[in-house]
Amino acid sequence: MIKKFFGSLSTDLGIDIGTANTLVYAKEKGIVINEPSVVAINTRNDQIIAVGQDAKQMIGKTPPHIIATEPLVDGVVSDFEVAEKMLKHFIDKVHRETFSVFPRPRVVISIPLDITEVERKAVEDAVVSAGAREVFLLEEPMAAAVGARVPIEDSTGNMIVDIGAGTTSIAVISLGGIVASRSLRSAGSELNKDIINYVRDHFNILLGEKTAEDAKIFIGSVHENNERIEAKVRGRDMISGLPREIIITSDHLREAMNRSIQTIIDNVKLVIESTPPELVADIYERGMLLSGGTSLLRGLDKRISEAVSIPVMVVDDPLTVVVRGTGIVLEDIEAASDLFVVAADGLSQ
Repeated sequence: MIKKFFGSLSTDLGIDIGTANTLVYAKEKGIVINEPSVVAINTRNDQIIAVGQDAKQMIGKTPPHIIATEPLVDGVVSDFEVAEKMLKHFIDKVHRETFSVFPRPRVVISIPLDITEVERKAVEDAVVSAGAREVFLLEEPMAAAVGARVPIEDSTGNMIVDIGAGTTSIAVISLGGIVASRSLRSAGSELNKDIINYVRDHFNILLGEKTAEDAKIFIGSVHENNERIEAKVRGRDMISGLPREIIITSDHLREAMNRSIQTIIDNVKLVIESTPPELVADIYERGMLLSGGTSLLRGLDKRISEAVSIPVMVVDDPLTVVVRGTGIVLEDIEAASDLFVVAADGLSQ
């Protein structure tokens, strides 16, 4: 009864908690938060200094007693306490404009494919500890398909590849369920590491991860027919130890990211091979959808399409499609009950 009372004063939320960014959808309001999944903590008094964009600006620049940390690795919670504090901060932020003193919202939250029961329980517990009264778990490719307005309840096959920062989820969806799928830890963060390693090996310069990510966003390309672009990057010379600036091109980045991109393509092929022929025929006709921030890499849709001989399209606003999916589900949770993942205790949350 008490939970229902506080719930009546709370705004139900849809959350896409990702390795790089956390997005929050408030019922009847839309997307209200889009912040990096970073928390800065003062270890002397265990107090949070900053969350989100402000905390991200501190990465690599903090004194010893301040730690700017990312509580998720490869899409799953790696630091429970920090993840809980970050989620509580976002939930409280949404409710600051309401009269709710102790917000107890229902929360629909996206989770990666193929995570373990322990990892799934960690997400659920972190959300409950942050103040949610009920938690509903929705797999990322399903959320992305709903957000892209794909008719998932139809008997036709729909294929979606969600490439985020920590994980790549590949799924074939039909009749409201996932028929064939694969999940791999090769995604945006792995591409950043590829760029760092390439520049270190070929130019003897050590780049920071933010510099590598910026280069990927501004000049990154994975198809040989894309226009050649160049950019200046700065890092530490491995020989002299002093700052140094060089010019790298989109050709360099394509070579650097090639192995990881090919891994994603190979797994897309494996999912297609394990899909029933009737659904493959549907996918060939309807095409494949790409979502997630990494899907914005220049030429990625074209390269996958050429590799699998299937039309490939990037969904509208791929960065927010997952949280939009949780928001659509949030509007009628009871009707979407079959889409939720069964919790570790055998009961749907």
